[in-house]
Amino acid sequence: MTIKKTGLILSGGGARAAYQVGVLKAINKILPKGHYNPFDIISGTSAGAINGVALASYADNYRIGIKHLERIWMNFSCDHVYRTDFWGVSRSLAKLTRSLIIGRGYKNDPVSLLDNSPLRGLLNDVIKFDGIQNAIDAGALHAVAVNCSGLESGESVSFFQGHYSINNWDRRRRVGLRSRITLDHLLASSAIPMIFPAVKIHREYFADGAVRQLAPLSPALHLGAEKILVIGVSGLAHKRKERPTSPGYPSPAKVMGHMLNAAFLDSMETDVERLSRINRTVEKIPESVRKKEGMELKQIELLEINPSVSIDELAGQHADEIPWALKLALGGSGNASRNGSGILSYLLFSQGFCRALIDLGYNDAMSRCDEISAFFSDHIPAGNPPCQASQDDEMQTA
Repeated sequence: MTIKKTGLILSGGGARAAYQVGVLKAINKILPKGHYNPFDIISGTSAGAINGVALASYADNYRIGIKHLERIWMNFSCDHVYRTDFWGVSRSLAKLTRSLIIGRGYKNDPVSLLDNSPLRGLLNDVIKFDGIQNAIDAGALHAVAVNCSGLESGESVSFFQGHYSINNWDRRRRVGLRSRITLDHLLASSAIPMIFPAVKIHREYFADGAVRQLAPLSPALHLGAEKILVIGVSGLAHKRKERPTSPGYPSPAKVMGHMLNAAFLDSMETDVERLSRINRTVEKIPESVRKKEGMELKQIELLEINPSVSIDELAGQHADEIPWALKLALGGSGNASRNGSGILSYLLFSQGFCRALIDLGYNDAMSRCDEISAFFSDHIPAGNPPCQASQDDEMQTA
């Protein structure tokens, strides 16, 4: 039996990406012990790119990689990602104010609401970038991509490191460039506009890859994925809510949260719907007809896992963990503790919130154990019911 190349797509979302770690932990539990890396291709955007590259660097020892990733997120705090001290926050606000008044940064000094220099130090310590090429050479990984948004070109650029057979691609507003993935690629992909500073790579400054990313599934397909697992961070994306009544004019934090939701969540949902329609269309055309007419169409198996509860509301439950620096940077607005906050769910890298997201991701994935097992059926020996075994283990642990 030929095993199809499996692609893992990790969307953006700042602190929300802790949810992805919980899902990956559950998949690690469901697959047989001693199993190799089940993801031939990994494509990540924003904080999802950080998770993806960390996983890729341990692709030759997948289980250790998952535990390493979990340990990082379980012990996160906001000051691991951005400066929360008085002088650090005051300096960032002063630079941002000056830039807004004079229209540019001083001597090309990066300008942003928050200073994410602590994140640079953390990622430099915890990610072994050399492990990516080692995994590719060993056949444990086919490719990994980090998606960024070019601020001058307006293009969505996928920097990828992978097997020598993969070629660059150039589509309208979408480009794939072979690169050796570095720390700068991760910081660029996770540079939420105006909140974290953009990063210069070669001749252009790049920001968060979710911005203007119209086809987030595309990089994995270009890299050769034949089936795709998407771990999203939208939460209740497909459940229509009753339109609420606005208690008053929305705060700046509320507006920023809405803009981030549009950038991070909407394009993924749209692209998943598009692929599902294509799959239904291809299914109606017999394979013999497709071959005869030279149609390069094939079905791409797709499994999507999203949070079962609203992450905004979950963030609101941890509003007392907001560092004073974040309150100052947001002008003390947003009413996060009363009605939840979109922007809070992206920036609250507190231990309590991240652990809650990991638990949510784990439980959501375990509740869909049968679907996950079917998706990875070519990795699971016949006669080995992983879901029953996982349930037995959970009962013994409880």
